Amino acid sequence: MTDAPATPPRAPAPSVAPRLIATDLDGTLLRDDKTVSDRTIAALAAAERAGIEVFFVTGRPARWMGVVSDHVHGHGLAICANGAAVVDLHRGGRIVEVSPLERTIALDVVEALRSAAPGTSFAVERTSGIHYEPQYPPLLLDPAAVVAPAEKLLAEDFAAPLTTAEGAPQARDAFPGQPVIKLLAHHPELEPDAFLALARRAAGELASFTRSSPTALLEISGPGVSKAGTLAHCCAERGIRPEQVVAFGDMPNDIEMLTWAGTSYAMANAHPEVLAATTHRTASNNDDGVAVVIEEILRRYGDGDRDSDGDRAPR
Repeated sequence: MTDAPATPPRAPAPSVAPRLIATDLDGTLLRDDKTVSDRTIAALAAAERAGIEVFFVTGRPARWMGVVSDHVHGHGLAICANGAAVVDLHRGGRIVEVSPLERTIALDVVEALRSAAPGTSFAVERTSGIHYEPQYPPLLLDPAAVVAPAEKLLAEDFAAPLTTAEGAPQARDAFPGQPVIKLLAHHPELEPDAFLALARRAAGELASFTRSSPTALLEISGPGVSKAGTLAHCCAERGIRPEQVVAFGDMPNDIEMLTWAGTSYAMANAHPEVLAATTHRTASNNDDGVAVVIEEILRRYGDGDRDSDGDRAPR
């Protein structure tokens, strides 16, 4: 991470006005206290009024989207779990599209990482919540989660204990119809970037590996699943070209999205690889860096007329 001061933000190239803003949440849109500032709330609303769609694109699961659910307009959609889920925030975070991690692939990843990095512990994120191993660190975990070895959590016939109303023990399918959204892997000693590189060497052909935490916590999705891929799909449905997208991010899980978008901004607090991958810089998340750029975009393009391709001419 870097605390280098941000250079003054620059709006996108005048020849192409943005039609969609894609922004990460933690470390990007949200301040460090996990709030959205009044300035940022106003900027998001102003962008929507100007006809620019806003997509929140995050590693968070759907159940952690309450912090921004009141600030999404129009379509109401958000991209969660690093692209593995599209959720409707106008309908309480209901998942409307899933790109799952196949259970058998997840088991192969667990085996590979246990061998390559002894001491790794795992959590399994399903559509209904997170379940984890006893050694997994207590990071905002669900108190109703099932705690068991990853091999059991991913077993096809894993049954959780259930006590009936009469007090009799009984077993039931622990996860009926709940696909795996992503696998999480934590190591108590390895340096975060080194752990990511090691995991990609050990199992990169099986799944997509990334990270967004300051700790050695990896986020593992199905092959080819990323923020960029799901965002590209959502944009294609709307007839929006990559060059009409402005994206913001701060961590390695944002890099594919930032390189796909026509114009990308790294936060001043961004990971060095993100700073290297982006075309522009903006202020830190605590200094409303996303809002700074949106305000500049609106000053540059305002509500100008669109041309025949849906682009707005700069003022």
